[in-house]
Amino acid sequence: MSEPLDESPVAPPPPVPEPARSPDPGRRRRWMFAAAMLAVVIAAAAAWIDVRTTQRAQRLEFARRIAEIETGERNARAALKEMQEGQRESQAKLALLEARLAESQTQQAALEALYRELAPSRDEWALTEVEQMLLLASQQLQLAGNVSSALAALQLADAKLQRLDRPQFAPLRRALSRDMERLKAVPYVDVTGLSLRLDQAIAAVDTLPLALEGRPPATAAPALPADESAWRRFLREVWQDMRQLVRVENLDRPAPPLLAPQEQYFLRENLKLQLLAVRFDLLLRDQASFRADLAAVDAWLRKYFDAQSQRLQVVQMLLRQVQATDMATDVPDINRSLEAVRLLKLARDKPQR
Repeated sequence: MSEPLDESPVAPPPPVPEPARSPDPGRRRRWMFAAAMLAVVIAAAAAWIDVRTTQRAQRLEFARRIAEIETGERNARAALKEMQEGQRESQAKLALLEARLAESQTQQAALEALYRELAPSRDEWALTEVEQMLLLASQQLQLAGNVSSALAALQLADAKLQRLDRPQFAPLRRALSRDMERLKAVPYVDVTGLSLRLDQAIAAVDTLPLALEGRPPATAAPALPADESAWRRFLREVWQDMRQLVRVENLDRPAPPLLAPQEQYFLRENLKLQLLAVRFDLLLRDQASFRADLAAVDAWLRKYFDAQSQRLQVVQMLLRQVQATDMATDVPDINRSLEAVRLLKLARDKPQR
């Protein structure tokens, strides 16, 4: 018998290694597209945040400027109201002065009629006239501080007494002389001339150029050679036009404040109101307020207007002339002369009684 075949299992062959797979091109493109979209989203978000930040800053700036304009308008209205109140007070004082002058004129007319009826002596008539002159001079000093008118009234009264040449009038003439010397010692103030200068300054406010409107002088263009070619001339003209697009200026002073058109209007109106306040201080002989208001006007002119402007220099010269005025703070009275004339009248009335 043949030997049985060996039925032991045969070992399988070793596995053959698979070749390395290359990355999927479609998957790589999807990753690149997702990265690009993410970058676009990030850039859009950054741009949106930048725009929102800029808009917020602009809104805050607009709100701040509007608040400043409203504050300036309120201040202008308050100053205008104060000026109107001061004007009403001055008008009331002037009306009171006119009423007193009218009352004095009425009294004088009544006295003249009475004296014509009673045929008084020449001396009594002279004393009455002198008393009326002194009363008018006292009213001028008390209500308007008009030293020149009061001095003229005292000089007229003294001239009248001098023509009479009565020994009993000597004490009255001595009192008149002392009061006239006191009035002459008061610094003279040309109220009319100073008011005219202030009117000129107020009228020139609207024509003054602002500091932000100042421009540097234009430089002269260099002379072009006559034999220059056309294309060189064209390039030179283009270069000059490009240089005019941007101009750099070195300032030796602080930058002028930027003002909106509405702020410029209120600046000029406030400057006019300040000059009107200077005029009221002049009429009221308020030395401290007069100096302070002139200093405020000068500060505004230096800060907001073009210092190189000839118009501004003319206005500043007018204000310097006004500021050189020295006003007396205390105006003397003429009570001594009034007491002297009343004593003379009482002395003449006693013998008659």
